[in-house]
Amino acid sequence: MKRVVVFNLFNFLFLLWLELLFHFSIFHSFILSSVINIILYTFFISVLITLLTTAFSFKVNKIILYIIYSILPILYSIQLVFKNVFNSFFSFSLLSLSDQVLAFKGSMFSLIFKNIVYILLFFIPLILLIIFRKKIKFNKLKLPILEIELVLLGSALLSYSLYLNKGKDEYLSGYSLVYEVNQNALNIEKLGVLNAYKLDLVRSIFGFEEKIVMIDNKVLEKEPTKEEKEEVKEYLYNKEELDLDNIKNKNSLIYDYIMANSGSKQNEYTGLFKGKNLIFIVAESFSEIAISKELTPTLYKLTNSGLTFNNFYTPNYLSTIGGEFQALTGLHPSNEILSRWRSGTNYFPYGLATVYENLGYKTYAYHNNSGYFQDRNKYLKSLGFKNFKACYIGLNINCNIWPQSDVEMINATIDDYLDNPEPFMAYYMTVSGHFEYNFDNAMAKKHYDKVKDLPYSNSVKAYIGTEIELDEALQVLLQKLEEKDKLKDTVIVLLADHYPYALSLDEINEVSAYKRDETFEINHNKLVIYNPLIETTNITKVASSSDVLPTIYNLFGIKYDSRLFTGSDILSTNEGLVIFQNRSWISDKAIYNSRTNTYVNRTSEKVDKEYIDIMNNIVSSKLIYSKEMISKNGYELIFPK
Repeated sequence: MKRVVVFNLFNFLFLLWLELLFHFSIFHSFILSSVINIILYTFFISVLITLLTTAFSFKVNKIILYIIYSILPILYSIQLVFKNVFNSFFSFSLLSLSDQVLAFKGSMFSLIFKNIVYILLFFIPLILLIIFRKKIKFNKLKLPILEIELVLLGSALLSYSLYLNKGKDEYLSGYSLVYEVNQNALNIEKLGVLNAYKLDLVRSIFGFEEKIVMIDNKVLEKEPTKEEKEEVKEYLYNKEELDLDNIKNKNSLIYDYIMANSGSKQNEYTGLFKGKNLIFIVAESFSEIAISKELTPTLYKLTNSGLTFNNFYTPNYLSTIGGEFQALTGLHPSNEILSRWRSGTNYFPYGLATVYENLGYKTYAYHNNSGYFQDRNKYLKSLGFKNFKACYIGLNINCNIWPQSDVEMINATIDDYLDNPEPFMAYYMTVSGHFEYNFDNAMAKKHYDKVKDLPYSNSVKAYIGTEIELDEALQVLLQKLEEKDKLKDTVIVLLADHYPYALSLDEINEVSAYKRDETFEINHNKLVIYNPLIETTNITKVASSSDVLPTIYNLFGIKYDSRLFTGSDILSTNEGLVIFQNRSWISDKAIYNSRTNTYVNRTSEKVDKEYIDIMNNIVSSKLIYSKEMISKNGYELIFPK
């Protein structure tokens, strides 16, 4: 009996060690409810391991235990390194994006080395097992000890279940995450790594439907004051006549979302840029921390002219592909749908090139890394782009350096559209700002003399060097447009795919104008919507990457149905809403932290739990709708070919 008690305790401490060490290394703090969830589930699994490693012969039991003690530290190490490379947790749905992981294997090896202390600590239980192996009895359990173990297993499971049920009515509680919501990042933090792996595996195999309450999005529309009603023109909604019978019968979730969504209204900015050219840029790892009059004067000019957005965020959803997805679709991404998205098999009638070609524009797309990486050549085609140039697909630049030059890309492509008489829409996905941030980075090395004396760490100096390359590319762009007398007829839109997550929070705060946190303000950024003829106008509404596409379509007077996006025209009367990867959010009225299930009022208006509950349901509905639109090819159901 004594050896079984010791064995149970050893297995329990082994699992608890892995969980608490991981949480400390990633989250740097502990939430009481999460710790209790983890302890109870860990106890259940530890008893299960004890039973599993005492159910067979001495030799088989020993082999099973060694396998468990070897594999589990590897699984925890994978999550640790993956989070540090991509600022996102690993899930089985990402196996279809394995080329992205392999592309950054050099960075992963570097981060394995940087985190080697934690990784070695994960393997301490295995080392102890090897040292004390002769004192462990691997004999098969016999009655009545086996019966006691089974009772203990049942008691452990019951205790865990009862604690989960305490949070049955609480949003994003342990109960909610197990039975109602699919959110891997919160599963890891609130339920533990091992539990999250289990849930992720089961849902990847069998699927999972989230519980959802549809809320009429009209609650996000700001009611005009009495004075505004008297002075301001009444605008129509950006809507199209849709035949929803087909979608009603084939996907009730999409149908319910559209019916509960009033969309966004046209406004004083509608059609402001009608007929103008568009250059749309998603800039790799661009951040406002790199903007200065001295080092990046063009970025400084663009972010302080035209429409300026003071509360814009670029939430990170799995690296570049997640950021580009938001910018190009007006939807919110998730790991589950990005593999379908990159296949290019989705019908997308609101694709940039499709929309502008229908207006008689010539359309172009460019990228200065491999055009085949992440299947960019496929998903850009689904957006209507037929003229796509990239490394190894017709782009004549030096592709044998890393990262490649934004300046070279602009110089090699700008004549494609400036020398044509037709209006144009050009899309650029840049790469010069890519990590790693050291002076082996070709762009950081190129601008070393400009950053070497800055009072920052080497990583920050190298990062700023990469952004100087972006700045010089934009300078070339503006000069060429001016020379061809097309600048006044062109709108430049620029946003980041994500913040430079290869920099630590401390490194970002070295150069940030204010102290940022790791959930919200680390994502704060700038959005450029620039034309030299418009007055500088400050926009204080909160907004994010998913809002950019509907905003642009409204500014260009393009007919579209705003109900079919999860982002919203930033210049409309709708309340702003930014959704982060772990379902935390910021609205114009409040900030909600999903980790702690707490909120902060941002205004003098009343914000109560009812408002928070409504917003949480809206967040869930937007994420589920986005998933359905991509995974079930929703646009083809709404607009049959």
